[in-house]
Amino acid sequence: MKEWKKYASLGLVALSTVTLVACGGQSKETKTGSKDVINWYTPTEIITLDISKNTDRYSAMAIGNSGSNLLRVGKDGKLVADLAKKVDISEDGKTYTATLRDGLKWSDGSDLTAEDFVYTWQRMVDPKTASEYAYLTTDAHLKNADKILSGEIKDFSQLGVKAEGNKIIFTLDTPAPQFESLLSFSNFVPQKKAFVEQAGKDYGTNSDKLIYSGPYTVKDWNGTSGSFKLVKNKYYWNAKKVKTKTINVQTVKKPDTAVQMYKQGQLDFANISGTSAIFNANKNNKDMIEIAEARADYIVYNETGSVKALTNAKIRKALNLATDREGLVKAAVDTGSKAAKALAPVGLEKLTDGTDLSEHVAQPYSYNKEEAAKLFKEGLQELGVDKLTLTMEADSDNPAKKAAVDYLKEAWEKNLPGFTLEEKFVTFKQRLKDTSNQNFEIAFVSWGGDYPEGSTFYGLFTTTSDYNYGKIASPEYDKAYKEALTTHALDKDAAADDYKAAEKALYEGAHYNPLYNLSNAGLQNPNIKGLVRNSTGLDVDFSQAYKTK
Repeated sequence: MKEWKKYASLGLVALSTVTLVACGGQSKETKTGSKDVINWYTPTEIITLDISKNTDRYSAMAIGNSGSNLLRVGKDGKLVADLAKKVDISEDGKTYTATLRDGLKWSDGSDLTAEDFVYTWQRMVDPKTASEYAYLTTDAHLKNADKILSGEIKDFSQLGVKAEGNKIIFTLDTPAPQFESLLSFSNFVPQKKAFVEQAGKDYGTNSDKLIYSGPYTVKDWNGTSGSFKLVKNKYYWNAKKVKTKTINVQTVKKPDTAVQMYKQGQLDFANISGTSAIFNANKNNKDMIEIAEARADYIVYNETGSVKALTNAKIRKALNLATDREGLVKAAVDTGSKAAKALAPVGLEKLTDGTDLSEHVAQPYSYNKEEAAKLFKEGLQELGVDKLTLTMEADSDNPAKKAAVDYLKEAWEKNLPGFTLEEKFVTFKQRLKDTSNQNFEIAFVSWGGDYPEGSTFYGLFTTTSDYNYGKIASPEYDKAYKEALTTHALDKDAAADDYKAAEKALYEGAHYNPLYNLSNAGLQNPNIKGLVRNSTGLDVDFSQAYKTK
C-alpha cells in the first residue's frame, strides 16, 4: 500500500459466509446422512494439536476450526472480526489495538482474557518452544521478537504484545504488510498459560490435552488415530451461528478410495486432483467444484555439504535444465495444473495494476537437455567422478508425486549420461521430519501460503528460516527479502520488485527447482452451504457450514 490509514471498522462486520454451489446441481449418488453431520477426510493423519508447534495444513484444519483468533477470514478472503470486536491500526502502521468481545469463554467454561493472547505470542518466541513458525514474529517486526528468539532478551514481557484490560496492543518496530493477516492465523490463536503448563509435555498430543476457543472442540483423537470429530463448542461467542453439530473427519490415503466413498454417500467431499486419471474421470460430474489454493510444488537440494555433488552449482543447474515442466504436468498432474516459473503461485497476490505477483517475479526456467548434459559433464569433472547417484524423497501418500518422481527419474537419467536417481517414498509425516533435519539429498516439497502476501513464500529460503530445508545461503536473497519487509513494507509494487530480485537469486544459483502450481478440484455435496474455503491459511472453515437436507 502506498499509504497507511487508520481502520476501526472491523467491529461493524459480522462473520460472513461463502456459499459454494456445485456446477449443475446435485448428483444422485450423493446421499450422506444427517443434516447435523458433515463427513470429511484428510489424505494423511493430523500430527499435533499444539498450536505453537504445528506446521502442517491438516493439523491446521483441526486447530483453525477449534480455535479462534482476533480476526477470521470470511467472504471473498476479507478479514472480519472474531474474538475481537474491532482492531484499530495506527496512522504509522506500527500499533495494532484489538478490543475483545465481552464474556469470552474457553471450552471448559473459564474466562478467556487478553492475557491468553499475550501468552500465545510469548510462547511462540520462547526458544524452548522451538516453533518453526517463530520467524513470522520477526518478519512482522514485532518489537523485540528477534532479541528474545536469539536469547539476548530473557524477559518475555519485553515482547511487543501487551494486555490492558480487554485490549491487546501489538507494537511493531516498522510496519509489516502481513501483520493483520497474522491476527487470523491458527498458530496465533490464544492459549491458556495455566492449562499449557499443567499439561506439560502432553500438551496438544491428544484431543483431551487442549482447551478450545473456537466454533468446535476436537474429540476422539488419541495422538495417532486416523480419525477425529469436530463437535460444536457451546461456549463459543458466536455459537448460535454454528449450525452443524458434528464434523466427522477420517484419514483416507488413497484418492480413488475417497472418490468412491463420496459416490457411496460416505463422504461429503472428495478431492479429484490426486491423479490425472481421477480428475479426467470426474471433471464433468455435476458435483465438481474448483478450489482456489495458493500452493507451490518444488524440489529442494541439500546444500549443507553432506551431499558433495549438490554443493556444485553446475550439477544443480543441470538438473533444473533437464526438467521438462510442461511434460511433467501432462504426465503427472494433468488436472489443469500449470508449469511453474516462480516460487509464488498464481493467485497469491496482485500488484496495483492487476499483474499477478507470480507473473511479475517469474524467471526464464526452461527445458534444455543439451545444455543440461554439458553442465552435468562439467560438474562431474569438477567432482572428479564419471557418474552420480542421488536419492529423491517424496510423500508416499500422494499418488501425483509418485508419478512426478517417476517422470523425473526417466527424464533425468535419459538427459544426463552417468546419472541415476533413486526413489524414496515415505509418509508425509516422515518427509516433514527428514526435510526439517536435512536428512535427505533431494526432496519433493509442497508449500501452501499462510496469508495472501509474498513473504509467506519468500520467507522460506532466508538463511535463518527453519523451512530452508536445503540450507542455502544467499546474501542477495536475504537482502532482497529484507528490503521487501522493511524499506518497501507499505509499497506493494516496490516489494514485488524485491521478491523478483529474490527469485532471481534462487534461479541463478539453482537453489531450488519449481515444478508446478497444482490446480485443485473436488466433488462436494451440493447440499452444503456456508462453507468458507481459503486459498491461504485455514483452507476449510466449517464455522458456518450447514446442510440444507
